[in-house]
Amino acid sequence: MGYSDRRFTVNLSILFTELPLLERPAAAAAAGFTAVELWWPWVDAPVPERAELDALKGAIEDAGVRLTGLNFYAGRLPGPDRGALSVPGEESERFRANVDVTADFAHSLGCTALNALYGNRVDGVDPAVQDELALENLQLAARAADRIGAVLLVEALNAIESPKYPVVSAARAVEIVDRVNAATGLGNAKFLMDLYHLAMNGEDLPQVIAAYADRTGHVQIADSPGRGAPGTGSLPLEDLLDQLHKAGYEGWTGLEYKPGDRPSHESFGWLPAGARAAR
Repeated sequence: MGYSDRRFTVNLSILFTELPLLERPAAAAAAGFTAVELWWPWVDAPVPERAELDALKGAIEDAGVRLTGLNFYAGRLPGPDRGALSVPGEESERFRANVDVTADFAHSLGCTALNALYGNRVDGVDPAVQDELALENLQLAARAADRIGAVLLVEALNAIESPKYPVVSAARAVEIVDRVNAATGLGNAKFLMDLYHLAMNGEDLPQVIAAYADRTGHVQIADSPGRGAPGTGSLPLEDLLDQLHKAGYEGWTGLEYKPGDRPSHESFGWLPAGARAAR
């Protein structure tokens, strides 16, 4: 099928970052895209001022793009934090304060996928204590997602870039998905299959696709090594997306790559202009 038959969404927290946040939705639209996704934009504010939320909502609506995915508060990304929900103390409190804010903002724009990053291990804290806290907070997030008709995404990162992050394999992420679904009974927790992170972990990507495509709620791509656009590394991303389609995945594919030393709009040459608008 190839790239032309996929549904792509642009992550505005890693692409178009040469522009102010409120200008990015329009820039994505000008590049031909009709869908965008975001990490939590306010890294120091799990509960931002209403005016800031309204301004971002207006920018997305004015650009005529759809918000397809949003992260819960996760600290400073990209950066050392890598999530908050399993970190005892202030960070997990900030996560809990953010849960309904994120869900309500997503709902106001018709967004139905919410990503909750697990959080780093903390020196001096028993990992079992962090895992118990994580399950508690993931249940809270799953219920908030269910309230707005959304799925809760659980993502594996890579051990090279996130050495303190404990979820660094597809199997571990899916194990957490299963625990959340068993605890809530809602069944709305899904695996976020980020092909870049899994490749960096050395996983067999065709095997991951065969095993977990039916458990996957969202896919993200970047080439590896380098986390650049497709074609800048060695991953056969077009073939992998075809394998996902054959395995039954029909959801969005998020572009979560670094544009390199050029404006973001120049990094999409690998994707035909006619294939950028979701059908």
